Amino acid sequence: MKRLVVRAAAAVVAAGLALPAMAEDLKIQTMPLGSSWYVFGATLSKLLENALPKGSTVEVVAKGGGVGNVILIDQNKAPFGLANVATAVWAWNGHPEVYDGKQYRRIRSLVGGLNDVWFNALVRTEFMEKTGQKTLEEILTSGKPVRIIMKPKGSTVPVVADMLFEALGTSREKLKAAGAEIVQTNPDQLPSMIRDGRADVYFESTPRGHPATTEAVMGGDVVFLDLPDKAMPFLAKNGLRPGKMDEFFKGQKGPTQSVDFGTQLIANKDLPPDIAYLITKTVCENRGAMTAAHKAWEDFKPENAWKPENTGIPLHPGAEKYYKERGWMK
Repeated sequence: MKRLVVRAAAAVVAAGLALPAMAEDLKIQTMPLGSSWYVFGATLSKLLENALPKGSTVEVVAKGGGVGNVILIDQNKAPFGLANVATAVWAWNGHPEVYDGKQYRRIRSLVGGLNDVWFNALVRTEFMEKTGQKTLEEILTSGKPVRIIMKPKGSTVPVVADMLFEALGTSREKLKAAGAEIVQTNPDQLPSMIRDGRADVYFESTPRGHPATTEAVMGGDVVFLDLPDKAMPFLAKNGLRPGKMDEFFKGQKGPTQSVDFGTQLIANKDLPPDIAYLITKTVCENRGAMTAAHKAWEDFKPENAWKPENTGIPLHPGAEKYYKERGWMK
C-alpha cells in the first residue's frame, strides 16, 4: 500500500502540481466507529499521511453524519470529509426542512460515486408474526405501537425516515400518539437493540458490506422490507434515487426496493488546490486498497467520479485538474 501512495505522490510532482512544502495537519470528517465512513476515513488517512510531507497528520473525526458533515465542512471545521450526494444537493440549494432554507455554498466535490448507500427498514420477524403485519406501510399506518430505532440527528437516516412518514400520511407525533417509541442513538448500539428484541424496526443507511447491518442480521430473525410504492415518488422528489438494493445481506428475499443517498468526498472551497489534487488522486488510484478495507467501494469507478450525477455540486479546482489530466473530463 505504501508503495502505491509514494508512486501517487511522485506522479503529482511529475504532473506539475507541487506537493505541499511543509507538513500538513488535516482532518477528515466521517462518522462514528462502526460505520463504513469511519473505515473509509481511517484507510484514506493512512494513505495520505504516506503521500504528504514527513510529519503530516490526517485526523479522522469520528462523529457527524450525512447531514451534519456538510455544515462542518462548509464552515471549515474540517477541510474535507464524506457526505451524501443527496445531502450535498440539499445543502447547496438550502432545503427548507433539512437545512432551514440556508444555503451552504462553500462546499466542493472531490470524488463522487464512491458507493451506493441505501435507506433500509430492518424488521424483527417475531414482531411481524405477532402483529400479522406484512409490509412497512402496514406497520407505520396501523395505529398500533411499534418500537423504532435509528441514528441520531446529523445523520441522513432520521431525515429520510421523516420523509417516509410524511409520504405515508403519518409523522413522529402521530406514531407516538399511537404508542410508538422512537429512539435515536449511536450507530454501534443499534444492531444489538434489534437483535435482542429491544426494537421492532431499525432504519439504517446501508452500503454493501455495512458492518452494523451485517451484525444486525446475524441472528437470522430480522428481515428487510421494501419501501412502499406509495412513498417512492415523494422520496424521489426530495433528491433520493429510487432503485433496488441487490441481495447483499441475510434477511433479504431478493433485491429490496429502496432509495439511494449516494456517497462522495467533499471539501471546503478554500482547501488548497495541491492538497485537493492529491486527495483526489490518492482515492482514485488506490481503489484496490480502499476496496480491501471495505466491500462498499467495489462498485466505485474512478473514471466516473467527476460526473454531475455522482456529485450534484461543483468540483473543487484541484479535483477538476486531476480529472482533466486523466482525460476523463473534457
